[in-house]
Amino acid sequence: MKDVEKEKETHNYLSKEEIKEKVHKYNLAVTDKLKMTLNSNGIYTGFIKVQMELCKPTQTPANPGRLPPSSRGCVNTLHISSTNTVGEVIEALLKKFLVTESPSKFALYKRCHREDQVYACKLSDREHPLYLRLVAGPRTDTLSFVLREHEIGEWEAFSLPELQNFLRILDKEEDEQLQSLKRRYTAYRQKLEEALGEVWKPG
Repeated sequence: MKDVEKEKETHNYLSKEEIKEKVHKYNLAVTDKLKMTLNSNGIYTGFIKVQMELCKPTQTPANPGRLPPSSRGCVNTLHISSTNTVGEVIEALLKKFLVTESPSKFALYKRCHREDQVYACKLSDREHPLYLRLVAGPRTDTLSFVLREHEIGEWEAFSLPELQNFLRILDKEEDEQLQSLKRRYTAYRQKLEEALGEVWKPG
């Protein structure tokens, strides 16, 4: 499976008539009774399924440092509206499992099939999952959602005191290098001046 870093898409949001038509076609294709409902104000509600692909232990009040066993790797069904954003979906999932860690540590991906390959595209917090579900249709082999931890960079694994200590060490090494460089150029300048003095000595 190929991971595609955040994919920027321009969503052409639909008119009420287009939404009505798409919701109707979506409900005709549904096989698991998880249909969408269109309200008179143009907002529609429906269901998305999210697979939990969390690798690291996650903080919960009952089990600090552990994600409940029933949630790891399972698929969760959420009832949301077309106005709900990716950020709100992440918060709802974490709340459902009593995860106390910040939502900013997690990301929602859409997994889609293209030319016999599977791509996982990171969604921005402002995108609307139910809109993506509506446009793609109800088949999860065409589009599915996955919750993952953000990939941790090289320096994010260290605590703040450790990072501050690294900075102090770097500052000290930089100062030592500067002093060494100054001493070398001072010695070089002295030798050059001595050599010039020898050349210009009156014979």
